[in-house]
Amino acid sequence: MKYKASQKIEYETALLVRLITSLGPRFRNLEWSEYLLLNELQGKDPSSINELSYNLRLTISTTSRQVSMLETKELVQRFPHPENGKISLITTTPKGKALLQEVQTARKEAYANILYEWSKEELKVLAKQLTRLNDDLRNCKKE
Repeated sequence: MKYKASQKIEYETALLVRLITSLGPRFRNLEWSEYLLLNELQGKDPSSINELSYNLRLTISTTSRQVSMLETKELVQRFPHPENGKISLITTTPKGKALLQEVQTARKEAYANILYEWSKEELKVLAKQLTRLNDDLRNCKKE
């Protein structure tokens, strides 16, 4: 019985990722990876590449490439750590903060429209379970 449930969860989460990704064009041409990185910086600005890599569960080279793309778009800037010049810190520019706010607003409106028939209780349960799943995924060790 547990296998069937996990099989269903695996499929539904894969489909969820695909369906959410398909909403991307509604969100001001900000790539999914760019959105996640800017969102991660929002509460932890500035952050190092290593911190971003760890928190987003990406390799340092992948995070560095994504930061470079955001730098090109002038959404973030890189500067040396004041105590250790070998470490670069990443901070969101005013342009990046404004775009993130715009995209977050558009995403909230999209979810409000998609979930408009759900009760407050159903939304609370969904939010709680998604948070729990994400926490468990963050704490999962790669095998």
